[in-house]
Amino acid sequence: MRMNALLVGGSGQIGIAAARDLLQAGASVTVAHRGGRALPADLRGHVAEATLDRADPDALRTLARGHDLVLDCIAFTPADAEPYASLVGELGSLVVISTASVYLGTNGTWMDAATGEDDFPRFPVPITEEHPTVDADVDGYSPQKGALERALLAVDGLPVTILRPGAIHGPGSPALREWYFIKRALDGRRRVPLTDRGESRFGTTATAVIADLVRRAGEHPGRRVLNAADDPAPTALEIGQAVFAHLGHEAEFDLLPRGAGGPESTVGQHPWAVPVPVVMSMEAARRELDYAPIGSHRSTIGPAIDDMIAAIGDGDWRERFPALAHRYGADGWFDYDAEDALLGD
Repeated sequence: MRMNALLVGGSGQIGIAAARDLLQAGASVTVAHRGGRALPADLRGHVAEATLDRADPDALRTLARGHDLVLDCIAFTPADAEPYASLVGELGSLVVISTASVYLGTNGTWMDAATGEDDFPRFPVPITEEHPTVDADVDGYSPQKGALERALLAVDGLPVTILRPGAIHGPGSPALREWYFIKRALDGRRRVPLTDRGESRFGTTATAVIADLVRRAGEHPGRRVLNAADDPAPTALEIGQAVFAHLGHEAEFDLLPRGAGGPESTVGQHPWAVPVPVVMSMEAARRELDYAPIGSHRSTIGPAIDDMIAAIGDGDWRERFPALAHRYGADGWFDYDAEDALLGD
């Protein structure tokens, strides 16, 4: 029987990857979105499109009812779980995207609450789905995602799979962290500083991995929470090597200890520079969905690199990707004069 899938918020990076995966598997796909973003050319004419305001619960219920698979990419608060409570028995499988940042550190803090290295959350390696999550009744991305998860799991009989991705990468990303390396290759930089000696690991997640898990959850409905991450988790050095290999760029990595340039220096600081490893276990996905890694970070990063270079073209990367420029501190990544002074060039 041909799977009938609805992707809510499906014009973003996760929805696009899921649509491609589902189409390849022979599913019938409807992409629901506000209508402000055109789908890629390879999807137009192959998927149905529906205009949807996610904040309208009646519209969501009407559209979702009767689907074999519903993927919700844009549920963020416990209120966003409410429309599905009345659809028990009318959905084959619901998949909702959460985040690995819901995990509570053993020191009692979480990623949104951390202000620096000292209070950054500490986690076991790897983190399993049984690890405690944030349950603080406060605003913020991680606490609200945690509350969303609990609200979904509180609905009796709802066949929901909750996925917790890490640092997502893939075509259509609004904040491609790999720009730290891409721009250096484009600028012809031959020495690249990395703090923490390049050993930092902040679990990455290819959109292709999420898409694979979405399809498997649609084929095998259940009530479960699963990590969704590249396996194995790459180090910052391995990420840089993967980017340069794809671009055919050769460079020497200067593996610096943390704080090598002084307390005010940004030399070597990159978007995976966390003081402790953040690595998610994929054992539950293997057990629940017979998941097998579709490839390493190195084998899946290429389309994201090509997409970002094409998206920027001859423009200013700060204007094209404002979230990257401001949210991740990317304005401090490319102080080449300070790098040359520290590295002796």
